[in-house]
Amino acid sequence: MTNARSRVRVVALGDSLTVGFRSGVRFFCEQEPTPYTDTLTDRIRRDFADGAFSVEVINKGVNGDLTEQMLSRFDSDVLHLSPKIVIVLGGSNDLGWGLAPTEVFSNLLEMYTLSLRGAITPIACTVPSVLGFDAGIPPRLELNELIRRHCQRMQLKIVDLFSVTVDQDTRCLDPRYSSDGLHLSAEGYKKMGEAVYEEALHPLLSETAEQNLR
Repeated sequence: MTNARSRVRVVALGDSLTVGFRSGVRFFCEQEPTPYTDTLTDRIRRDFADGAFSVEVINKGVNGDLTEQMLSRFDSDVLHLSPKIVIVLGGSNDLGWGLAPTEVFSNLLEMYTLSLRGAITPIACTVPSVLGFDAGIPPRLELNELIRRHCQRMQLKIVDLFSVTVDQDTRCLDPRYSSDGLHLSAEGYKKMGEAVYEEALHPLLSETAEQNLR
């Protein structure tokens, strides 16, 4: 039987990109969400099926959230749940409302700091690009560079979701991964999940598995 010490809880904090919101391009009708956390759960079940420890992935995405709102619910949606790992993806809505990248980063930085203070390992994510809204790309690049520099300086885990879902020729969101230019398609969210898992979550869970064997 798995004991409490070998249980790992992972919280995914974010906005509609964490919810997995999709809309049809033609009619802009909402479709069934396909959150990237589903991919995380699938990969965990496949790779850690030996029962050495249990992993619970909790999706705390809220449609339309700004990073200020994410920060305001950080205590209840993250700290109160006592996870070992928190995945932080936010800023797309802030930039859409015209907030400065530095202001958005300030909120993200506070979330990273609160995580570490609570003995929670943060996984920072860059914000994906957009398609059909070219003016929205430069502020994303600026915000993502702030995130990258901080993570490099503080040696934090980071997943570059912008790079894994972008069309390298145009710097726009790859049409294969877009549902409406702002949100991702089912394939796009799966691509996000694979990147988060391979680049950050799997290494962290593997470390936990090794510690449990000692």
